[in-house]
Amino acid sequence: MTPENIPHTTVRRNEHLARVFHDLGLMEREGSGYDRMYEVLLSQGRRPPALREGPDRIEVTVERRVLNDAVIDFIRKADETFQLTQRERITLGLLAQHDGLTARDLVKELHLPAVDDLKPWLGKLLDLELIRQAGRTRGTRYFVDATLMRTLEFSHGTTLARIEPHRLSALVVEDLRRHPGSGRGEIHTRIGKEIPVSRIQRTLKKLVDEGIVVYQGERRWRRYWLEDSRR
Repeated sequence: MTPENIPHTTVRRNEHLARVFHDLGLMEREGSGYDRMYEVLLSQGRRPPALREGPDRIEVTVERRVLNDAVIDFIRKADETFQLTQRERITLGLLAQHDGLTARDLVKELHLPAVDDLKPWLGKLLDLELIRQAGRTRGTRYFVDATLMRTLEFSHGTTLARIEPHRLSALVVEDLRRHPGSGRGEIHTRIGKEIPVSRIQRTLKKLVDEGIVVYQGERRWRRYWLEDSRR
């Protein structure tokens, strides 16, 4: 395992322990942890994890400082609208933090073997016009239009009405993290009115049943908080 291959290489140091953790639901899938770190940090406007190789280990440093607040809203809105894959979110987060990256630089940032391996990481970002390109081959430069990131006015229609249940739950949790004490209607308006209000109601009930969300009041006066924010 090296800093160059850690994002794309899985090494099970203890086969039995890995199986137990998976069966207990303590880990998602094999080799997904580093990509998850990348995705979360970039979507929060922070640097990707920094790697340093020691004599017998690889050290991963996570910085707390937010580099660009605008990136946070941009990635959130783009993902809500287009249901991006994890690789697309990572690539978009990288490009949103730079004025632009050449294909060669992007390959380096993603720790990929060659430019030809970029295709699944770019996904549908170009078709959706979330990013643009200039030039050809390895000199191709990819970038996010500054006006698009500032206005959040995407040219393609939203797909939120077909959002998957677990993605909707994540949106509700994130909304309550930013706006604690909100009513159902307020949450519905911020997330997207194209989603039926009945789905918002079912999602809130599920989160309450799971102990993630708590509430006060009844009917139209009911207000919701994340359980950990009330401690």
